[in-house]
Amino acid sequence: MALILHIDTALETASVCLSADENVIALALNKDQKDHASWLHNSIREMIIKHDTRLTSLQAISVSIGPGSYTGLRVGLSAAKGLCYALHIPLITTGTLQMIANAVKNEATDLICPLIDARRMEVYTAMYDQQMVEIEKPSAMIIDTTSFAGLLTNRKLIFTGSGSKKLQKIISHTNASFIDTVVTAEQLVGFAYFSYCNQQFADLAYSEPLYLKDFYSPARKPLV
Repeated sequence: MALILHIDTALETASVCLSADENVIALALNKDQKDHASWLHNSIREMIIKHDTRLTSLQAISVSIGPGSYTGLRVGLSAAKGLCYALHIPLITTGTLQMIANAVKNEATDLICPLIDARRMEVYTAMYDQQMVEIEKPSAMIIDTTSFAGLLTNRKLIFTGSGSKKLQKIISHTNASFIDTVVTAEQLVGFAYFSYCNQQFADLAYSEPLYLKDFYSPARKPLV
């Protein structure tokens, strides 16, 4: 039995999940994005204790690698790496957009387009088919009334994720549908178990968050 801990702090709602093979044992959520860092380790400890197991029983750690919140991605990946180093177990990473698309795959009849709000009219997005095969790689894009017009001409698209709310306000097409669903670390379970069984592990030393664009912070004025 593969006992795996899953971590997602890339989105507004953070979550941790414990699974045995492909079966979810426990799930914990935190909706306060500013509190993800302090919440994460306490939640993991409480989950392990509540389900009468030990960290040393874990076979791997799974984490959403991005894109998403800059701070959230660093919090999740550093926690996952720290646990892997300490426990001498492998790290498994899954793209956050892939995780979001997976949450609605049973509703899809053609293509799935997850979108993460990246402020203003910018989003992080990718494209998957019903079998979760990547059609378009994750990228940052600015949406407008012509976004996805070519695909929508003859393909049915499901848009989902926090960025889909902005898109829904500016495009309307009979081939476009929008699904608002809660995405949690549960969506990492299937991907992580497949990776574990096939020994597809991330490089523990060199794995970095998938930011998609550089972090920008306005320069502070010098103190007088």
